[in-house]
Order: sequence, then C-alpha cells, then structure tokens
Amino acid sequence: MRLLNFATVCGLAIAAVLSGCVSKKEYVSLQAKHEALQQNYTTLKSDYDKAMTKNQTIDALLKEARANNEDLKRQYASLQASLDKSISQNTQGNVNISKLVDEINASNKYIKQLVQAKSKSDSLNLLLATNLTRSLSPEDMDEVNVRVLKGVVYISLADNMLFKSGSYKVNDRAKTTLSKIAKIIKDYKDYDVMVEGNTDPVPISRTNIRNNWDLSTLRASSIVQILQNDYGVDPSRLTAAGRGEFNPIADNSTPEGRQRNRRTEIIITPKLDQFLDLIDKAPKESQTEQTAPASDM
Repeated sequence: MRLLNFATVCGLAIAAVLSGCVSKKEYVSLQAKHEALQQNYTTLKSDYDKAMTKNQTIDALLKEARANNEDLKRQYASLQASLDKSISQNTQGNVNISKLVDEINASNKYIKQLVQAKSKSDSLNLLLATNLTRSLSPEDMDEVNVRVLKGVVYISLADNMLFKSGSYKVNDRAKTTLSKIAKIIKDYKDYDVMVEGNTDPVPISRTNIRNNWDLSTLRASSIVQILQNDYGVDPSRLTAAGRGEFNPIADNSTPEGRQRNRRTEIIITPKLDQFLDLIDKAPKESQTEQTAPASDM
C-alpha cells in the first residue's frame, strides 16, 4: 500500500503541475520524472511479490518441521510408557530389580540420544532446504519442488526441464539449476545423495533402451555424472537409481498426471554413521530372564 500511495501521490502532483502554465521543456522533464517513478514502483512491487513467495515457502517448511518434531515427541512418550510398564510388571516377578533398573536407565539414555540425533538431523535438513530454495530463482521454482519429509530433503525436477521425450541426455538449460543444487550439496558434506529416475507407464520404443526401467535408471545416471564431472560432487556420496513407472505420485489416466509422474528426484539424507554409532552403544539385551528360576505352574 505504501508503494501504491507513493506512486499515486506522485502522479497527482505531476498532473497538478502540468495543469498550470509550464514550458514545454519543464513539461518534458516532469513527464520523464513521472515515468522514472512509475518504473521504480513497478520494480519495487515485483521485488515485494518475490519476497512474499519465498516467505510462504519458508513458512511451509517450518510448519512441516514442527509437525515432525511433535511426532517424535509422541514416539518418545510411548517408549517411556513402555519402559514404565516394564518396571511395574517386573517388580512382581522373581528378577533382579536393581539390574533391571540399571538396564532401563541405560535404555532411556539411549532413546534420548536417538531423539537428539533425529532432532539435529531435522534441523539441518530444514536449513538445507531453506538455503536451496533461496538459491533458486522464481523461474527455477516453477519446475523444481523442494520439500522435507520425515527428516529427508526431496528435490523433484520436472521431466520436461531435464530431458527430451524418450531421451536421457540432459538439456543445457537444466544445467544452471543443477549447478545451484550441486553447490548446496557440496556445502553439506555429511549428507548422502540419491538421484532417482521416475517415468509414466507409457511403453518406450528405442533400440538402445528396453523399457522404462532402463530409461529411468539411465536418466538418474546422467544427472549423477553431471553432478560429479561438471560440478565436482564427491562420487562416493552419490547413488543413481531408477524406479520406472512404479512410484507414481499422480493418476496416470490423465496427461497431467503422467507429466507429474515423469520426474527425477534428488534425495538428500544425513549419513548413517552417527546412528550406527548409537546402535553399537545400545544396551545389551537383558540376560535376567534366562538366569531367573522358573516359576512353578
């Protein structure tokens, strides 16, 4: 509204001046100033609209992250209730209560470690997705969908942006977008990247491609090799996968649905090292029940 009021006031002011007796030179000067102000207003309004679009995307990511966090809290509460129930049941049995409490405390600490690792992973993934979204232009975002789902970042690229029909050669215009994605991937060195090709169920007829399994895998391989060879992503972090027509996200009975299903997804996940370390440190299974004397039936 401030931009609109400013432009309107400027226009009225110029009109008022022009209604008086002014020279042609003054009129031309005022007219040029009016056009410059109008251009500035148009530019500022465009920048404002772009900023609002980015804010809406970030708000959606934050909402999803909060929902994931609440789900994790519920899971933790359920596990805690199970542990409490175990304590209640086993106090009535012929078991070593002291040893059982120690094991439950160890399990509780292990669960908290897993929760903390998961929360850290979700936070980093949200930051990764936000940085990626900010690096893409509005034109890129028309053909790129970025979302965080259960701690994993999914970047879905439209088929018609990347490839010609039935081809696995990457279009030149797609490489600008891929370069931006590659930069973000390189900034987050502790993440693994899987490129997954997806097609519709329409059979393909090419002498060097047997079916949609081949096509989806070849397309994923093409993207992986560009990320490695052109943009320097460490190949040990990359995986190429093809799912053919067997992972649809829309109805294949319509042209629009088939177009949505023809896509390539770049899936970014934290490396499993930290979770494997926690698993190695997990409490040993209780031997108490094996050593406890059998009760008389």
